Amino acid sequence: MNPKMTAQTPIKVFLVDDQTMIRAAFRSLLGQNPLVQVVGDCGDARTAIERVAELKPDVVLLDITMPGLSGLDAIAHLRKSWPKVRILMVSNLEGESFVEQALRSGADGYLSKDSDPAELLLAVGAVHSGKPFLSPKVAGGLIARGLDGAPIQSGGGRLDSLTGREREVFQLLALGKSNKEIARQLEMSLGTAKKHRENLQRKLDCHSTAELARLAIREGLLSS
Repeated sequence: MNPKMTAQTPIKVFLVDDQTMIRAAFRSLLGQNPLVQVVGDCGDARTAIERVAELKPDVVLLDITMPGLSGLDAIAHLRKSWPKVRILMVSNLEGESFVEQALRSGADGYLSKDSDPAELLLAVGAVHSGKPFLSPKVAGGLIARGLDGAPIQSGGGRLDSLTGREREVFQLLALGKSNKEIARQLEMSLGTAKKHRENLQRKLDCHSTAELARLAIREGLLSS
């Protein structure tokens, strides 16, 4: 048994992934341990923020690439909705930049979806006990660059200059949403949505939906 999971009260886990089969697989794997209780799951980050505030789980398993709001941008919102929550990113994006962005945004751990199933329980136990967890598949690059335990610096990518709201608008634009649809979904005025679009086009040097989509895919905010 994982030594990190010795408490009598089960660790409450909430799953956030837009793929139903992935959530079912995680639920099945975690359900094999009586010291873990999956209290809920959903397929989008915005719903997750509301559910986490209601259910108050100990650990959230969070994917990066999801429609509407990426996992990276959801971290701060989840912590605001339930400050005590631990966040474990679980993604098939193993590049160093994604790991750095996740940790810089406040994630407690990062697990590759290609990891051994037993590693999932180890990761949940580690972050629940307050210890950071990095999957061996993603940790090697950080250690090689001397980043283990050191402050993580910004990668200087084009998205680093965007505010949280601009990142949300950017992802919706990349999905092909109109200004009116963005205004409605993000509960802002049409004029504000248009202004965000203009600022994004200038900052990102992208002047069409296709260019925005290609950049979003390269940055891991959309699936190719």
